[in-house]
Amino acid sequence: MAGAAMSELLAALPEKRVIGEPPRSVSSIAGDSRLVEPGACFVAVPGFKQDGRRFILDAIRRGAAVVVTEGEPVADLPVAQVLVPSVRVSLARLAGAFYGHPSTQLTLVGITGTNGKTTTSYLVEALLRARGLGTGVIGTIQYVLGDETRPASQTTPEALDLQSMLAHMRDRGVRGVAMEVSSHALALARADGLAFDVAVFTNLTQDHLDFHGTLESYRLAKRRLFELLAESPKPARTAVINADDAIAPQYAPGGPRVFWFSRLKRVASGCYLRGEEIVFRSDGVESVLLERKIIGLRGSHNIENVLAAGTAVRLAGVEPAEIAEGVRTFAGVEHRIEYVATISGVEYFNDSKATNVDATLKALDAFPGNVLVILGGKDKGSDYRILRQALRSHARMALLIGSAADKIEADLAGVIPVERAGTMARAVEVASRSAKPGDIVLLAPACASFDQFDSYEHRGRVFKQLVRELEKEHAA
Repeated sequence: MAGAAMSELLAALPEKRVIGEPPRSVSSIAGDSRLVEPGACFVAVPGFKQDGRRFILDAIRRGAAVVVTEGEPVADLPVAQVLVPSVRVSLARLAGAFYGHPSTQLTLVGITGTNGKTTTSYLVEALLRARGLGTGVIGTIQYVLGDETRPASQTTPEALDLQSMLAHMRDRGVRGVAMEVSSHALALARADGLAFDVAVFTNLTQDHLDFHGTLESYRLAKRRLFELLAESPKPARTAVINADDAIAPQYAPGGPRVFWFSRLKRVASGCYLRGEEIVFRSDGVESVLLERKIIGLRGSHNIENVLAAGTAVRLAGVEPAEIAEGVRTFAGVEHRIEYVATISGVEYFNDSKATNVDATLKALDAFPGNVLVILGGKDKGSDYRILRQALRSHARMALLIGSAADKIEADLAGVIPVERAGTMARAVEVASRSAKPGDIVLLAPACASFDQFDSYEHRGRVFKQLVRELEKEHAA
């Protein structure tokens, strides 16, 4: 990247106060003083532990030519400074301008909600690919940038990284991008300034209260995606919303079109389940997209994911036959009710992505009964009592791991037998001894993973490795 004219960057900031004479151009933008290079624009981002303003002088020593900050002016700086109301919002807007607003040249589908984001995003990507488009995915598992894959450090990257990746895709012929948009990213303005074509709302249940504080704050963070959709310059921008979620009407934006999806009822516009058919309805005309029987994913929640993705891509011009073929060949996503092995008549499934109570409910609902479920990890302020009825109906034993075990055991007292396994290895061992032919051993923790694992992916891989070792022992 050759750099950008300062006038173009300043034009991206609607509210600003410029002190001093800014350079005519900047070589790069950095939100971390350690990454500043000569001629850069340093954006002093307030962090959770450190205030970026503390590093302004360090950034200037490293060659910063201009500084963007909020609050009062910093005295006696040898370079120009730009004062803004919100540094985080400004960083997102500056990043977009620096990389030439790549999202305006892509079909960008943003997906938010408590659960279903990852599977829906991969479905959207697969269905856009079925249309013949070069595609990408930005989300929890990894960042797929056309034919290049990068490890994902966050569900939604920081604004500079996000815009850089979108520009990378644009420049290499990608035309359709499915993007998970997390509540953290929305609260921290990482997605501000993006030009969304479609914004999808999957559902809202209790999660991330350790970050947001209240369910209302969490709800408002999710709603921000639809405010960004309303600001998008795309002429056919559309919201796609789960009509079966009680809170859904609060997400319907005032400006863009709204399409719905439902597993339970007919919708005026969008996708719904009609008997054994998934039907798309628009302007009073209905067309069958696919037969339910070709969906290879377990659980009613995955019907909802197909409905959401089908609506989004039909609006993007994907034909019914292409949607049906894409769904038929979609193999699912790792760590989402992922089949691992059958050992002595017992099936083992990895749903490590079930990092909240609602996801665990959906995982349990995917099986008729006889489940031995592994629960636990790092608590996120959840109420595990919500699991009681589902456990009575679907499970016959719970094996607890991690730091939330005390709270989970208290919340589930008297429901089903509970075993304090402590570790994943012990949980798999006890489950294998206790399970009978026809049973299901399911990892669906309802918790974050960070007390014992690096990530939910790490947790899922450990579970799968333990099961495969068990499989080898039984085969010997």
